[in-house]
Amino acid sequence: MKIALIRKKYTPFGGAERYIDALIGQLLDLGHEVHIFANEWQIVNAERKAQNGKLFFHDVPMIKGLSVLKVLSFALNARRLVKKERFDVIHSFERTLYQDIYRAGDGCHKEWLIQRAKYEPLWKTILVRMNPLHWAFLWIEKRLFAPENTKIVIANSRRGKEEIIKHYHFPEERIQVIYNGVNTSRFNPANREKYRSAVRMELGLFDSDRVILFLGSGFERKGLSFALEMLAGLSDSRIKLVVAGKDNPQKYRKLANQFGIKDRVIFIGPTKEPEKLYAAADVFFLPTIYEPFSNACLEAMASGVPVVTTRVNGASEWIREGIDGYVIDDLGDMSSCRSKLAQCLGQISCKAADTRRFQLSWQEHVEAVKSIYDGVFCIRAGG
Repeated sequence: MKIALIRKKYTPFGGAERYIDALIGQLLDLGHEVHIFANEWQIVNAERKAQNGKLFFHDVPMIKGLSVLKVLSFALNARRLVKKERFDVIHSFERTLYQDIYRAGDGCHKEWLIQRAKYEPLWKTILVRMNPLHWAFLWIEKRLFAPENTKIVIANSRRGKEEIIKHYHFPEERIQVIYNGVNTSRFNPANREKYRSAVRMELGLFDSDRVILFLGSGFERKGLSFALEMLAGLSDSRIKLVVAGKDNPQKYRKLANQFGIKDRVIFIGPTKEPEKLYAAADVFFLPTIYEPFSNACLEAMASGVPVVTTRVNGASEWIREGIDGYVIDDLGDMSSCRSKLAQCLGQISCKAADTRRFQLSWQEHVEAVKSIYDGVFCIRAGG
């Protein structure tokens, strides 16, 4: 099949990006021709470079400057360019205007606005709602979830499916829940022995330190301020927080200083090798305000690292309480949150690494996506 994939940035940073790269690898291995429509791309995977004969990139222009113009210009230009060629399947990973399949990896923007309003002052909520960028997202989202514009929506959690139905009344039978998979050859408990000591030494951490890992780009939505506040309430100075991800840390450095924990927080920026950080960590903590499905949570569990995250994270549907970690229902209940973190740090040790279920998950995931592609191919061929 000749397959078009739409993504603004194809880079090595981020859980979504690692997911897309792994899917592309599977499609190429199966002999499909893959075309990536992106505004920015960077191939660092040696295997992907070797497969370049059937992997093609198309530059989607995007107006620089205002974010609202970037969003609208990418959606409009992606539609224009994809229509120039005939594809068997058009699969979008962005909010766009022309696709057969939309993977709702970024969730539902209308729901995100509702969730963030719970944790911000009223004046900020009003300013956010007046921002043209959010109008643009909602304008595109309304058209994206119109049944005549998209054949199939892939949601990565049951919660995500329910949000789309609630806000846009998209036909339930045309939304398929396919949980994300994880590459267990890359993310597994054996990494602990290979990398743990060296990575801790590099970060200036001692063997006796208890390390909480926060990994994710977009610190506000991922809940870094909550992570810092919770760390401040854990008096043991051996408990350290390692923060990795793409965002400006300045605001959060100041917050750590205000909480009196600046010496217990290590900011390292984006990483191309998250598996090494999981190996160095004792618990993975993601107190996100809204998260359709955190790939990093699966990666951590597959690596044998217990996870503490919020109920609004679709990945929480995978967590077996007391085995893989714990789920937070209310970020406002700091006492309960700290208790769950402390339990992970003190009791759970590598119980999360039932890698067989993650391996099965990835195989099932790829088969499910292929099945959707086959269905779209038949519809197009019949049309």
